[in-house]
Amino acid sequence: MRLNKLFASMILVGASFSGNGMAETFQPFEVTDIQIDGLQRVALGAALLNLPVKVGDTVDQVKLQQAIKSLYASTNFETISVSHEDGVLLVSVKERATISAVTFEGNKDIKDEQLQESLDGSGIKIGESLDRTMLSGIEKGLQDFYYGVGKYGAKVEAEVINLPRNRVELKFNFTEGLAAEIRQINVVGNTVFSDSELIGLLELKDYVAWWDLFGERRYQKQKLEADLETVKTYYHNQGYIRFAVTSTQVAMTPDRKGLYITINVDEGDKYEVSEVNLTGDLMGREELMKAILPIKEGDMYNGGDVTFTEEMYSKYLGRFGYAYPEVKTYPEINDETKEVALNINVNPGKRVYVRSINFSGNTVTKDEVMRRELRQMEGAWLNSAQVEQSKVLLNRLGYFETVDTETVQVPGSDDLVDVAFNVKEQPSGSFNAGVGYGTESGLSLQFGVQQSNFLGTGNQAGINLNTNKYSKNVNFSYTDPYFTKDGVSLGGSIFWNEFDANEANLERYKNKSYGIAVNSGFPINENNRLNGGIGYRHNAISEISAYEQALRFYNVYRESDDPNSDLAFDNFEINGGWYRSTLNRGTFPTDGSSQRLSAKATIPGSDLQYFKTDFDTNFYLPLTRNHSFVLLTRARLGYANGYGKFNENDQILPFWENYYSGGSSSLRGFKSNSVGPRSFYLYRGSEPCAPDPSGDGCTLPGDPNRIQVSSGRSIGGNAIATASVEMIVPTPFLDEAYSNSVRTSFFVDAGNVWDTEFDYDSYRYLPADEFDKLEDYSDPGRIRASWGMSVQWLSPMGPMVFSLAWPIKEYEDDETEIFSFNIGKTF
Repeated sequence: MRLNKLFASMILVGASFSGNGMAETFQPFEVTDIQIDGLQRVALGAALLNLPVKVGDTVDQVKLQQAIKSLYASTNFETISVSHEDGVLLVSVKERATISAVTFEGNKDIKDEQLQESLDGSGIKIGESLDRTMLSGIEKGLQDFYYGVGKYGAKVEAEVINLPRNRVELKFNFTEGLAAEIRQINVVGNTVFSDSELIGLLELKDYVAWWDLFGERRYQKQKLEADLETVKTYYHNQGYIRFAVTSTQVAMTPDRKGLYITINVDEGDKYEVSEVNLTGDLMGREELMKAILPIKEGDMYNGGDVTFTEEMYSKYLGRFGYAYPEVKTYPEINDETKEVALNINVNPGKRVYVRSINFSGNTVTKDEVMRRELRQMEGAWLNSAQVEQSKVLLNRLGYFETVDTETVQVPGSDDLVDVAFNVKEQPSGSFNAGVGYGTESGLSLQFGVQQSNFLGTGNQAGINLNTNKYSKNVNFSYTDPYFTKDGVSLGGSIFWNEFDANEANLERYKNKSYGIAVNSGFPINENNRLNGGIGYRHNAISEISAYEQALRFYNVYRESDDPNSDLAFDNFEINGGWYRSTLNRGTFPTDGSSQRLSAKATIPGSDLQYFKTDFDTNFYLPLTRNHSFVLLTRARLGYANGYGKFNENDQILPFWENYYSGGSSSLRGFKSNSVGPRSFYLYRGSEPCAPDPSGDGCTLPGDPNRIQVSSGRSIGGNAIATASVEMIVPTPFLDEAYSNSVRTSFFVDAGNVWDTEFDYDSYRYLPADEFDKLEDYSDPGRIRASWGMSVQWLSPMGPMVFSLAWPIKEYEDDETEIFSFNIGKTF
């Protein structure tokens, strides 16, 4: 006899068997077999494992209820019914549909990736079974999110589309609507600070100026909560320890398009610090900890100082291996005297040691390259200062866009941790192929292979082939920054260069050079480094224009029997320098400073004897905690000259070693190499003066009073001074995640180049009007200045630089260049 007993429906609605009379007719039975009908995706064995009944069991009403509950708990089935016939337990199931696709329609404020990430946490993802009972909760959660950003007209509807083979497509349809704007923000209860002062602290705004292109009056619940904390912190920092936000109201206009926000506050009174007590385990350092205490008796209470003190002591303890100290301040408030006593309790906890240091995210850079920059050692106690210094040194390498650290407790141990360094690698100049263009300088092309992290070894290797309309060069270089374990570097280079000054906005000459150099560096400490080297260079100079400044040099070194001959020089050079850096990053730093002092000189006995010195400095001052706004100041000073004698003449600086300025590398807004002294020519009639074998004057015949002076092009000088001030700002319309690879700044540049050695007074034999022109050509005391904006991007092809600049201070003969960009150009 077959008995149809449908228990599933009764369990789902909470009914009992006795409620419909079945308790009287149902009789327990012994299970002789179990049959499950309706399985498709779920294996029979898996279903039986979830069924707490097996053959041979005696089943009663309670046990059947438990069996059905267990099957539902497996989340595999949508409906379940149970019956039995002649001892055979018959289970009929309908499996939950499998999610074949999840799609979104109409969402603009939330990206698909964000939505899918949220759904993954709820088990709604492709390949999983669909629990329809969760859909209404998901709809409400997504709708609440829209409410939190001020879109009170938003609606979210989940649509289930049935597909063959018990599959479904889950489609979410969004109607976002318009965001409600903040009409007005009111502060009630404030007397110490004005409404405008407090509202000015808030990130939420009820007014946006017409010129503020990025401002908005959009309401967000999370921003309001953060703003309330900002106001509370502001009051606490001014001594109002009893300040409290008593309530907030967010009222919507009837059309659901506007909001009124009211913040009710209780300011309380201003309190002073009556005493500061240090308690707890001070590890015998009580005198030092009291000496560095920034809060003193009689000070106005300042919540920021309290927080700073707690963080300072925590970091101090962290330097001695106490990784998890507890530093808490317990205020005792006296409302009668308006004073507060601060009791700072220090609990260092246990000293923690580092078991291992691990790296992740470095797919190119080898672990050993990163490990040699570490100052925290495995097996030593955890030192927070050394971990932070290790992070700074890794950032300075320039291989990584970000470096993050995490201290992970070793399971089962309260005194061991692992330190994890997670990095995000960035292009390190492995391939350089690009183009540059300036409104005046024209087109330039670059190609090369330059790898500052060669094959992940940290070594610098490069083959650079660069060409533009005025220069061609080939350079092979290799440097091992850790030639010794102590950080002594060793490197070398071989180079060839062909330069046409006439195409580089300079007076005409051509210079073909080649050479070889060896360099080494020596670390002094974490921030200072010395370097030195030696090299050989050959220069072949030809097609020199007969302008007076070049003739001064040419007449000394020309062949006596051939006054129009080319010049060739072989020189051995030594160089040395000092470099200091406290920058927080190697690429796009936002904090710290760097200074570089360098000098080179030819060795006595070389064909030419001269020296050059340079000093560069950079200061980065972050103006905000997240370093989104940074003030950058830069300066460069340089001086060069000859030394010794040649054929009874003083050695002078070769004109091709002059300093130049103008262009994207120095004074932006001015044509490349155009700033500084200009050449001048002497003419009698229409003919220029030729080199004089005697080394004096002009060889052309004619009346000396008819000598004319004509200006030429820029020639550089032996001294340079430039300076820049830049405000680095967030790049508009760009996600904050790209802040380490894209940089926007507004700048002011100023400076000039001088020739301090050329004797202009020796030309006083010229007619008075012509001599007066020389002051313009020598450029004494002139300072150029410009302003503009720059966008720099670290692209896979190399650095890209866009600049717009306009001169502030210029002169009639200056050549300007408003727009320029370069790809594959070093910053």
